[in-house]
Amino acid sequence: MTKPSVHPGPDPRHVSLVALPDAVVSTLSGIFDVMNAFTLMGVPNAKAPIPFHIEIVGEAAGPLELASGVPVNVQRAIAGIATTDIVIVPSVLLRSEGWKRGRYPRLVEWFHAMNDRGAVLCSACSGIFLLAETGLFDGKDATVHYGYARAFAAAYPAVRIHPERVLIISGLREELVSSGASMTWHDLVLYLIARYAGATAAQEVARMFALQWHQDGLAPYIVFEGRRDHGDGDIESAQQWLANHFSVANPVQEMIKRSRLAERTFKRRFTHATGLTPVAYVQRLRVEDAKRRLERTDTSIEEISWLVGYEDPAFFRRLFKRTTGLSAGAYRKRFRIPDFARP
Repeated sequence: MTKPSVHPGPDPRHVSLVALPDAVVSTLSGIFDVMNAFTLMGVPNAKAPIPFHIEIVGEAAGPLELASGVPVNVQRAIAGIATTDIVIVPSVLLRSEGWKRGRYPRLVEWFHAMNDRGAVLCSACSGIFLLAETGLFDGKDATVHYGYARAFAAAYPAVRIHPERVLIISGLREELVSSGASMTWHDLVLYLIARYAGATAAQEVARMFALQWHQDGLAPYIVFEGRRDHGDGDIESAQQWLANHFSVANPVQEMIKRSRLAERTFKRRFTHATGLTPVAYVQRLRVEDAKRRLERTDTSIEEISWLVGYEDPAFFRRLFKRTTGLSAGAYRKRFRIPDFARP
């Protein structure tokens, strides 16, 4: 990522925060309040002029009910906006049927027009599903909520998706910005403030709202769930057995024995079906179980290592950090249920 540039001009950047029926109210309202902090509350040590003028925009002005049933007032219709500096699509709710393309052609056309006129296009979390309809992210890197990663990859195979990353800036002009899971809209907003108002202003806003950059990435938050939609019955049976026996000695050899397949055939089919080698799959299950124990118990890391199947605590510690991006001790400190929240 190149160093953000500060907008030198006196006029505030115009920010168009897009409201649509699928939008999630928490992301939309949070982005609006934080980016509007310069106007509403004043930001200590932030130099004038006010960097942003933010509006909630949509296909039509007036009241609009969002996905959660909460109404919001759309301040301007996109038909009356010829140019804007920043477009932000907030999180959208994906229901059981998934994302249906082609429902917002006017918004997609407007995104294209704004991009052609120099606007930066931003998505928060699942908002990338709508922005990706423009085709502008094809062949480029982006991120999305890790829970939607498979659905997004199926819908937009031309986009290089990285759900473990917090924020990705793409495009020749750094005009395509995507943030990952849920609350990483904090990182998106702080990045935009740093880019256009400077690092000091971003830090002051972070202090004001007690926001934190997700500097360790999203890997620690991702819960591993092995693929089960592959249609290979033998591998499905092996996965079911492994779910309850991953801590036994030599689980891969035991799976092969139980499957009655040749070792080479089993490993090839397992990797094709799940996307992971049998050894890697076992490691992910063991680390996931260790994460729960670190979160919910006071068991020592050495004992957890043994409980999930590793006799060498040093190897377990290395594997845990390689998988999650955090040491086991740091993970426990961050995700442990606090005493006041325990029964």
